[in-house]
Amino acid sequence: MTRVLVVDDDPQLVRALRISLTAGGYQVATASDATTALTLAGRTPPDLVILDLGLPDLDGVAVIEALRGWSSAPIIVLTARHHEPAKVDALDAGADDYVTKPFGMPELLARMRAALRRATPGADSTPVVQTTAFTVDLSAKRVTTASGDVRLTPTEWHLLEILVREQGRLITQKQLLHQVWGPGYDTETNYLRVHLANLRRKLEPDPAQPRYLITEPGIGYRFTTDQPSITTNGSTARRDL
Repeated sequence: MTRVLVVDDDPQLVRALRISLTAGGYQVATASDATTALTLAGRTPPDLVILDLGLPDLDGVAVIEALRGWSSAPIIVLTARHHEPAKVDALDAGADDYVTKPFGMPELLARMRAALRRATPGADSTPVVQTTAFTVDLSAKRVTTASGDVRLTPTEWHLLEILVREQGRLITQKQLLHQVWGPGYDTETNYLRVHLANLRRKLEPDPAQPRYLITEPGIGYRFTTDQPSITTNGSTARRDL
């Protein structure tokens, strides 16, 4: 059974999460502060952590950094903070994704499933990723559409490869800049805008309304396939927790 550690100082939210996650087949442990959370995590390492950034004794980013010192378990951040810097800091510290309060359980559960799939050994080993618009062959470094091969520059391929290998995960601007151009390019976000625009022009059916190469404004980018990651009865999940 998948072990989930929920860290939040809102008792009503923790109770709702415990009930919903237990009903979903997860084994749930809870903590209302960072100290207890780190103690529980050290005693019984979780498979996934759901973490509020606004804890009473320690900032959530510090908790992420402490966990990342020894654990690779996926971390999904819960935050009521609507400004981007807090989310970016959490992602750069090692969080895998975030959900902004209030949120719906279908959304959180979808984020959890995606994070756990990525964390499963061999889960991302498939060298070919297909969408209805194009196919990416990671081992052959080849992208094709119904019209044939798509010519990508080395930089475009590098960006696409990173996003496809981390399918569904939000990659921050800083992380992409570091991996593609190096640590001296932290502020060169215009590089990303230009190259992502070129990738969309070459791959997206409608570059103005991308389906696969998604921008999270001010934060980063994620690659999605044709299957929506957050749906309920065919529609976008309602944020209601």
